[in-house]
Amino acid sequence: MWLLDVRAVLGREKDIQEVDAEIEVLKWLDDKSTSYAIVSHRWGTEVNYGEMTGLAAMEVRKRDKVRERDGYQKIIRSCKQAEKDGYSWLWIDTCCINKDSSAELSEAINSMYRWYRNAQRCYVYLGDVDESTFPIEQDFSKFGKSNGWPEWFSRGWTLQELIAPKEVEFFNKNWVSIGTKQDLTSTLEDITRIPSEVLSERVAGQYPSVAQIMSWAADRKTTRVEDRAYSLLGLFDVNMPMLYGEGSKAFQRLQLGIIRVSSDHSIFAWNPKGQLGQRGSVLADDPSCFRGCHDIERVYPYDFVDSLRSYMRQDILGRTIDRVKLVLLRRRMRSVQLSRWDVTNLGIQMTLPVLSDRRFSDDFTAILPCRDRYGNLITLDLESHGNSVRKSGFHEDYNGFPEFRSLYLDFSGHNGQSHFDLRLDDSRTSWYGFTRCGTFPLEVAGDTMRFSSQGHTLTVLVYVNNDTGSRFAVGLGYYLQFVRAGVFCDECPAARSWYRPCLDPDATGVFPPPGEVRPAQPAAAGPTYVPMPPGPTILSLTH
Repeated sequence: MWLLDVRAVLGREKDIQEVDAEIEVLKWLDDKSTSYAIVSHRWGTEVNYGEMTGLAAMEVRKRDKVRERDGYQKIIRSCKQAEKDGYSWLWIDTCCINKDSSAELSEAINSMYRWYRNAQRCYVYLGDVDESTFPIEQDFSKFGKSNGWPEWFSRGWTLQELIAPKEVEFFNKNWVSIGTKQDLTSTLEDITRIPSEVLSERVAGQYPSVAQIMSWAADRKTTRVEDRAYSLLGLFDVNMPMLYGEGSKAFQRLQLGIIRVSSDHSIFAWNPKGQLGQRGSVLADDPSCFRGCHDIERVYPYDFVDSLRSYMRQDILGRTIDRVKLVLLRRRMRSVQLSRWDVTNLGIQMTLPVLSDRRFSDDFTAILPCRDRYGNLITLDLESHGNSVRKSGFHEDYNGFPEFRSLYLDFSGHNGQSHFDLRLDDSRTSWYGFTRCGTFPLEVAGDTMRFSSQGHTLTVLVYVNNDTGSRFAVGLGYYLQFVRAGVFCDECPAARSWYRPCLDPDATGVFPPPGEVRPAQPAAAGPTYVPMPPGPTILSLTH
C-alpha cells in the first residue's frame, strides 16, 4: 500500500519554496509489518495521487491553488496529528491510491477493509461538526440531509471504516478530538444500529448474520451505484474484480460471492414483512432491501427442527405433528444437504423444507433456518418458473407436513417492476370549490406521481374548500405491486376511511374502477364517510 511519509509531507510544506522537486512523500510498504495511522472522512475538494507526488514540481500559481483546497489542509492536519501520536506513516484514500491504474484501484478496494483493520489508529474527520463535543442527539436543522447525524454516518464506505479499526478517534472540523469509538459505543449503536458488541469487539458466540450486516448499509449512500456493493466486500470477506459501469449487477455479484463462501440463509431473508412487494429473483436489488433485518439471526441445524416444530404449532395448519415424519425431518436437518449450496446455470441449488399451497400446485413456501427477535422463522414464498423457482406473492393456505425439496432458486434479472407511474387529473375539484393545499411527504411535480418499491411508496393529497370549511384527503400507497387508495374526511368524528385495493400495475385505464375518486358530501351531523356513492367525477388517476 502507498503510505504518506509524515515527516516528508510536513517538511515539504514548511519549506515549499526551497524543497527539492524530487522529494518522495509516498512509499510502498507492507500493511502487516508497518505501524501507521489511517484517515476516514467525507470527500470534498481533494488532492489526488498525481497532485500529491508532483506538488513540489508544479508552477507556483497552480501549486498554491492545490494547497488552498480543503482536501490538502486535511492531509496536513492529519499528518500533524499522526506525528503528535508518534506515527511515521499515514494512509488516506484521496492521494494514497493511484486511480489512473485500474489494477491498483481494484487491489485497493479489495484490500481496504484489511488496511483499516491493520491500522494502529483511525482518525475520523467530521467536517460538518463545529462543536467541541460529539453530537449525542439527532439535529435535523443542522444535519437534515443525513437523518439528523453528521454526514459521515450516511456514507457507504464509512461503514467498514467504523467497524474494521481497533482504535477510532473522532475529530471536529477544527481537528479537535471529540471522542473515541470505545467511549462513544452506546451513541454509535443508536446512530448506526450496529450492536455495541461488534463495535467494541466483544462478540461472544454467534456473529451477526448476513441480513443483519446488510441492514447496517440499508440507508447509506454512495456516489457510484457499484460502490454500494464494493464498499461491503471486506465485511463479508469476499473478493471480486471492479467493473464500474455494471450498475446494480455489482450487488448481485456480491451476493453470489457471499453464497459461495457461506451457508447463511439469511441472505434470502430480505424484505421480511413483504413491504417491497418484489417478485422474481431471490437476490436483493440493493442493500435497502434489507432494511428492517437488523434482528434476523441464523438458526443452526441442531436448533432448526425444534424451531420448525414450534412454528408449525403456532401456524394455521391445525394438524397433529406426525412423530415419524418429525424424526425423518430431524435427520435431514442434520445432514450436509441443508448447508450445501451450488450456483448453477439453472439457479442457486439448495435443499429446504417446503409447504405446498392447497390451491395452486406451482406455489409453495420454503422455510429458512433463520428467525427474527421473537423467534419466528423466516419464510420464502415461491412459485415454479420453468426448471427453477422464484419469489412470488403471499401464500397462506398451506397443505400437509413440510417436506425437504431440492430447489433451483432463480437469481436472474431484476425483481419485477421497481416503479409505477400515475397521472393525476384534479382540475375539476375547483368546480366544487376545492383546491389542493398540499401533498405529503413529497411535492407532486406536474401531473405525474411515481411510486417506487425502493423508497417512495406513499403520497397523501389534501384538498380544502375555504368557503365551507370542508376538507378531504386522498392517500395513495404502493404495496405488493398494487396501488391502494384511501379517502379521508375531517368531518368524520370517528377514524373511518374508504379503502380498496386497486389498479394492477400491469393494467391500464382509469383509477379506481369504474374511474373516480369522489369526496364524501358534507353533512350537518354524523359521519361523512361514504363508500363511493354515485356522483360527479372530480378527481381521476390513470396508469
